[in-house]
Amino acid sequence: MTVLVRPPESIHQAGGPIQNGTFSGRWHFSFDDYADPKFVRFGQLRVFNDDTLSPGATWPLHPHRHNEVVTYVAAGEFRHEDERGLGGLLHQGGVQHTTVGRGMWHAEINGRTDQPMRFLQMWFLPERLDLDPSVEQKEIPRSQRTNGLLPIVSSQHEGALPLRSDASVFASYLETGRAISHTLDRGRGAYLYLLEGGPVRVNGLTVIPLAAAALTDENTLRVAADHDAELILVDTRL
Repeated sequence: MTVLVRPPESIHQAGGPIQNGTFSGRWHFSFDDYADPKFVRFGQLRVFNDDTLSPGATWPLHPHRHNEVVTYVAAGEFRHEDERGLGGLLHQGGVQHTTVGRGMWHAEINGRTDQPMRFLQMWFLPERLDLDPSVEQKEIPRSQRTNGLLPIVSSQHEGALPLRSDASVFASYLETGRAISHTLDRGRGAYLYLLEGGPVRVNGLTVIPLAAAALTDENTLRVAADHDAELILVDTRL
């Protein structure tokens, strides 16, 4: 049985200028000019980035192919743009799924000029190549994810946004003293990220804010909150 806790200082920190501002990021797996043979991917999860854009900043239109993209808004106002034009806004707790498929140009935009915008972006290996591009999104009130694991994007859970990969993404707001558990089927792993708050205990090990825990060869994930905590969990075929 294996639980690997990744402390915040072990996660690659990136940053620099972008259109109309700057970005800072915590990149969990090899991405762009960051390459680490120990952290290339986790099962079907290929990218896990925690990025913050300065007020009014934009990652301008850029192309991707053959990715399943999940975006989760941690703070501020996120706006999506692609070759079809501007998409809708999302706020804290909002989630978007994009099938890039055979190719799509898209941009990530801070919709506010008076405050930063923080978002997680996860890329998954698609179930097959050359899928038709699509975008779906929805807002999720905190009450729906309080003291439970809410499937927000999934290949298996009804009510979640679709995912064309053998994985599921869950969100949770866990209150002080509360605990949750999640069963892992054989051949699957869990990647848990503490967005803010906490600390929490994951299968008995302490995870502090901005740290992550990767579980393999475990039957059950157990999380107990010492203080209120915002969590994102990925369940994926390894």
